Amino acid sequence: MLRRGLNRLFGGDERRVDSRTVYVGHQPCPSTQAFVPPKFCDNRIVSSKYTVWNFLPKNLFEQFRRIANFYFLIIFLVQVIVDTPTSPVTSGLPLFFVITVTAIKQGYEDWLRHKADNEVNNYPVNVLENGRRTQKESKKIKVGDIVEVLEDETFPCDLILLGSSRDDDTCFVTTASLDGESNHKTHYTVPDLESDLEVLNATIECEQPQPDLYKFVGRMHIHKDGQEPAVRSLGPENLLLKGATLKNTRVVYGVAVYTGMETKMALNYQGKSQKRSVVEKSINGFLLVYLCILLSKALVCTTLKYVWQNQRGQDEPWYNQKTQKEKEANMFLKMFTDFLSFMVLFNFIIPVSMYVTVEMQKFLGSFFITWDRDFYDREIQEGALVNTSDLNEELGQVEYVFTDKTGTLTQNNMEFIECSIDGFQYKYQDSRTELDGFCVTDGPVSKLQQKAGREKEELFLRALCLCHTVQVKEAGQGVGFADQVDGVDVASAVEQRGFIASSPDEVALVKGAMKYGFTFLGLESKSMKILNRNNKIEKYELLHVLNFDPVRRRMSVIVRSPDGETLLFCKGADSSIFPRVRQEEVERIRMHVERNATEGYRTLCVAYKRLTDEVFARVDAELREARLALQDREERLVAVYNQVEKGMNLIGATAVEDRLQEEAAETMEALQSAGIKVWVLTGDKMETAKSTCYACRLFQRSTELLELTVRTLEEGGRKRGERLHELLLDYHKRAVQDAPPPKGGVTRTWSSAAQEYGFIIDGTTLSLLLNASSDVVSSNYRSLFLQICQNCTAVLCCRMAPLQKAQIVKMVKNSKGNPITLSIGDGANDVSMILEAHVGIGIKGKEGRQAVRNSDYAIPKLKHLKKLLLAHGHLYYVRIAHLVQYFFYKNLCFILPQFLYQFFCGYSQQAPPQPFDPSPPSHCTTQPI
Repeated sequence: MLRRGLNRLFGGDERRVDSRTVYVGHQPCPSTQAFVPPKFCDNRIVSSKYTVWNFLPKNLFEQFRRIANFYFLIIFLVQVIVDTPTSPVTSGLPLFFVITVTAIKQGYEDWLRHKADNEVNNYPVNVLENGRRTQKESKKIKVGDIVEVLEDETFPCDLILLGSSRDDDTCFVTTASLDGESNHKTHYTVPDLESDLEVLNATIECEQPQPDLYKFVGRMHIHKDGQEPAVRSLGPENLLLKGATLKNTRVVYGVAVYTGMETKMALNYQGKSQKRSVVEKSINGFLLVYLCILLSKALVCTTLKYVWQNQRGQDEPWYNQKTQKEKEANMFLKMFTDFLSFMVLFNFIIPVSMYVTVEMQKFLGSFFITWDRDFYDREIQEGALVNTSDLNEELGQVEYVFTDKTGTLTQNNMEFIECSIDGFQYKYQDSRTELDGFCVTDGPVSKLQQKAGREKEELFLRALCLCHTVQVKEAGQGVGFADQVDGVDVASAVEQRGFIASSPDEVALVKGAMKYGFTFLGLESKSMKILNRNNKIEKYELLHVLNFDPVRRRMSVIVRSPDGETLLFCKGADSSIFPRVRQEEVERIRMHVERNATEGYRTLCVAYKRLTDEVFARVDAELREARLALQDREERLVAVYNQVEKGMNLIGATAVEDRLQEEAAETMEALQSAGIKVWVLTGDKMETAKSTCYACRLFQRSTELLELTVRTLEEGGRKRGERLHELLLDYHKRAVQDAPPPKGGVTRTWSSAAQEYGFIIDGTTLSLLLNASSDVVSSNYRSLFLQICQNCTAVLCCRMAPLQKAQIVKMVKNSKGNPITLSIGDGANDVSMILEAHVGIGIKGKEGRQAVRNSDYAIPKLKHLKKLLLAHGHLYYVRIAHLVQYFFYKNLCFILPQFLYQFFCGYSQQAPPQPFDPSPPSHCTTQPI
């Protein structure tokens, strides 16, 4: 009834079932006549596969789904039913051993999962019930319970934050166990709630459970007697996820909205697809070949037996008279049983023990990686990690390496280098003067005017201090800004406390503003405090945060200054900011941005806009309306963001340095010398990524770059589709048709006179290339693109979205020849390509551990990739190749004498006598040969 009323109130469809209603504290709202609590699943987590009752049938069914096990089961049954020359023990005992060992291993692993589940399900949790704090087991939490969580505890289910011990109604959490991000994230309570949660009467309408960790849409209806229900918007900033840990907050209270197997953590741990190595696939091919050989041998021997017995006197010799039953037996049935007998006799051509031996070789071989001291990094005090041992030999067959740039080729250690304000360069150095907190050595573009105006400088620095989501980390109790009299003491206190941010870029910019005299003091009750050059504290009311989006590539804040003026500050990539500001302002900044990008710095542009009271009132209403929507909330928010972020004024740009990883250039050079193609897939702008490729020696100064970007497509004034087709044909002619035939061995020869090519493409052009209007045209474009890339020494893909990275890897993986691909990255945006490639490698970097958790192998630094592929991978491949070939050769040599022996024993399915055994065969009265 409530849901139907809410749907009518907000224009929804009464039949819609894509939302759920949660009663906070299980209290019915006043509008309901009869309260019937909805039924949801309990908070029990089940990650195990088996129970005591279904373990045996379920495990046997899974094991006999493997072709080899099922084959030997059939052979064993034939030996039991049919009179065969070998004992059923010869097939049954090895099969029983393999099945038993595998069942014990899987049963032990499942027992560990049961043990872990019980620890989680029986964890004590404090719950508010009927005005009292009671303790219950985690598995007994129900949707609607109000849960209390203390500092450093993990959340037992997905909660909507209702109350926090912090004065600013926020809390900090770490989600390292969910997405690998180790940075602190800020979450907010639902605004304007009753301080006493025991009397809170509210309902929550939210979406049904879905696995996306960063999306949540809902709204809360607060009911008071005699009043219309107040509506509050709910988003991911209000949702505390199961598995996350509370930090820097004494206690929080939240209402359970998703429990048990419906939590986002449970929905995200359904297991990834199992990767299979090429060797394992080739073993299955060998098995089919040897099975054909087995069938051929059995068929030949059966045919020759009856041909030989049709001769006079051979069918019924005097020493082996047929019984009456044998004379009356069906001829075709007798031929079939003889065929099965030969199958049993020759069945050892299929090696039953090979699978166990290969698995043990892979499992024990994986320890060589974890034991390697060269992989140990003293900085993080960790070595290499092997998440799966099934792909060891794949490391030695890699043909393509797809690598991320930030945090993989570079260190992801951001340092503020310089900035440009109103077209004038400001570069900080240690030697400082009394001149407005800036350096004497600041290098202006024009010598006539040494600096930008003081007003522009302070506006720029205020933008750096306000346009971010950085929080000041508390270091101790009793430290307050109001208690500090001297501004210098305040700044030193902030430096000791440190900053909390989800991105190292933001911390670098805030610390960069500190170098020039503006210090961010923190957020307190929606009031952002900064310390200016004059050691005075300024307070800005935070009105709205327009969050960063990888499509928009910018973020903004709307604040109200102490003078009552409403300002919008925006920072983002130049491609996102330049179209939204005046062009005369762009020309003053563009040269600095391009020069810094060419030098390998990460650049961001900063803009601002003054909002009138009428404009802000309209924007505020539109934002609140969009945040209350349950359907298409994100699209409506983006539309409002794009509308308000128009007509801004460009203030300046920043340059942040991200240095190369240790031995990155030597590693890339070694991989290319081994014949491995290296592709760089990054979301950074082209100039920055190109500079990194030159520094890593992927591009040489003599390399001719073939560029397929938006800039090249817009040259000539023609349509993008026509220009794309023309460029593809031109590049194909130069790099493929006119190129000399490739030489075997090393791909890069330094003394070669042949022209080397490098290819550059951006995300927009890739979307145009892959999403052509016709399937035929798209297939033709893709074919030309692949042929060009395969003839280039290195490929750079810039401005790439995570999904596009996976598309590139999938395209190469499924190309002609099915080359072995490897993806390596360190961040959450690299997970898609890590899962898509044959082998995924995660780097234990500074963007968390999500890439490590989803990878097959993890290494501390990029430099370790060289030894992992060229030493360990090569040896693994040689070892397993010799092992598999030995098994098939051994079994073939073992069966061949038995096959030849049939020509001397009258095709009687007689096994050759054992060496040094003088006794005659049991089924024949003749003397052994």
